[in-house]
Amino acid sequence: MAVVDGVVSLKHLVTMETLSNEEVMGLIKRGIAFKNSSANFASDRQYFAANLFFESSTRTHKSFEVAEKKLGLDVIEFDAKTSSVNKGETLYDTILTMSALGVDICVVRHSQEDYYKQLIDSRTIQTAIVNGGDGSGQHPSQCLLDLMTIYEEFGHFDNLRVAIAGDITHSRVAKSNMQILKRLGAELYFAGPREWYSEDFDVYGKYVTIDEIVDEVDVLMLLRVQHERHDGVGGFSKESYHTLHGLNQERYDHLKSSAIIMHPAPVNRDVEIADQLVEAPKSRIVAQMQNGVFVRMAIIEAILNGKV
Repeated sequence: MAVVDGVVSLKHLVTMETLSNEEVMGLIKRGIAFKNSSANFASDRQYFAANLFFESSTRTHKSFEVAEKKLGLDVIEFDAKTSSVNKGETLYDTILTMSALGVDICVVRHSQEDYYKQLIDSRTIQTAIVNGGDGSGQHPSQCLLDLMTIYEEFGHFDNLRVAIAGDITHSRVAKSNMQILKRLGAELYFAGPREWYSEDFDVYGKYVTIDEIVDEVDVLMLLRVQHERHDGVGGFSKESYHTLHGLNQERYDHLKSSAIIMHPAPVNRDVEIADQLVEAPKSRIVAQMQNGVFVRMAIIEAILNGKV
């Protein structure tokens, strides 16, 4: 991995931990350049990409597909429900097959945490791996689009007060973001139910209630309540969560005029955030979705640069 004259080259992108600050900023700025139509990508050869999603996804899956097509890649269709996975084929053998067929990039989302380690350590597999989410592990492309959204708004990360609120323990978005935001100089706070917070995160920021910090933050990053984990467990109630931990109109009104609201989506309306606030003036939820295409273009370009 390297940055030469502002051009990022990557062999794989599986975790934010392996990216330097220079590489992170290079990807952000390249994403902004693609968005502003001030960047072009041209190649004298044909490239193939496959998006292998073993968990449900709308934004990540389709924005990678749009990004790949904008860059002129040929996208190979893959549906886990109709693949040889149903015959017992392992993830390794699926990727081994894609590599043998000449697929250059495989974007993978899988429930197994760190699924990618065996793939990138293989001497036989030549396809590049881009992690579209691994269990409760990492989500690097979501992290990068979040960073791009923040950078577009403020032009820096130093001393920005960022609150990450919600199901932090189970969130791969939170884990990716807390690590890199801390490294880039942001001041982090965590909010949400205490039982959804781990003291392991104390090295990155401070645990508070949403009401303690709502009028001080520059960025309020809400996380999806993972109902598949919590419904019917420990008396969880959507209404109670919204009252105690969600962004309602009263809390919105306490935000600074310059503050922004973020959410990786899908949004549980009237749980993490009141329905009428999803597209409110301080919300950047739609901007995040738009930025997802452009930062993923930057990621794919960096991967292809690494193949030259």
